[in-house]
Amino acid sequence: MTFVNKIFFYFLFVSLIALFFNSNSFSQNEFQKQLKIQFDFAKELYNKEEYFDAITELKRLIFFDKEKEYSYSANELIGETYKMGAKFSDAIQYFTLAVIHSTNNEELFNSKIEIIRVNILRRTIDRALSLLDSLDSDKRFSNKKIDISYWRGWAYIFEDKWNKAAQEFNKVDSDHELKKLSEQVENSKYSVAEAKILSFIFPGAGQFYTGNYISGILSFGWNLLWGYITINSFIKDRIFDGIVVGELLWLRFYRGNLQNAEKFAEEKNKEISNKALNFLQFEYNGPKP
Repeated sequence: MTFVNKIFFYFLFVSLIALFFNSNSFSQNEFQKQLKIQFDFAKELYNKEEYFDAITELKRLIFFDKEKEYSYSANELIGETYKMGAKFSDAIQYFTLAVIHSTNNEELFNSKIEIIRVNILRRTIDRALSLLDSLDSDKRFSNKKIDISYWRGWAYIFEDKWNKAAQEFNKVDSDHELKKLSEQVENSKYSVAEAKILSFIFPGAGQFYTGNYISGILSFGWNLLWGYITINSFIKDRIFDGIVVGELLWLRFYRGNLQNAEKFAEEKNKEISNKALNFLQFEYNGPKP
């Protein structure tokens, strides 16, 4: 082979190598573009509330994404989609995968907060509070104390502990809307213990305390009647009659009076809490679980 031929084949070989790498690079760039189109399409389906189709496209994206470029964002969006469909266990599963594939502290924190929000929604409050405590003690998130207090406040709301919720929202902002609402709810609620004590001292008073006046009047009337008959029987030495009436009627209505006082206070408190939750669901514009 002549020197000229060697030079020719050398340049041919170099050209083929360059062509191969350029072709491979071009192919890879096209593939990445297709993945982005796939992800954007899935997001569009999510925004249209076509959740089943969105999940299908995102799972297809994850399967073809060998470089795992979308492992965090796709799993995060799948979790959010399942959450919107009230499939909370599936949502937590994919938010956990997002935690695993997070690439920085911001992504890690956001995914963990999403898990906490799902736990709040499904009312596994102990788990939510435990996760919040874990975030609170993690030095990587020392700049996230306000966010942690905010979601802890929501956890206490769903646990019906409005006083504790007010304390947490106060850490966010002493003038926060949710702090004022929590204080208002707490102050509006009836004391179950007070209702029972009032009825213990004066039958029917606990029902009056909770605004159940007819029940209060009936409790007072029945206790007055059977109490009078019981005491009168003992005064007239009708001991057996006094014991029977006292045990079967007076004490029965007296215990029922205490139970009603407790029940009515709890029902009133539930009404107050549900009214506040209804406001939060439909009127409150801030971040919600």
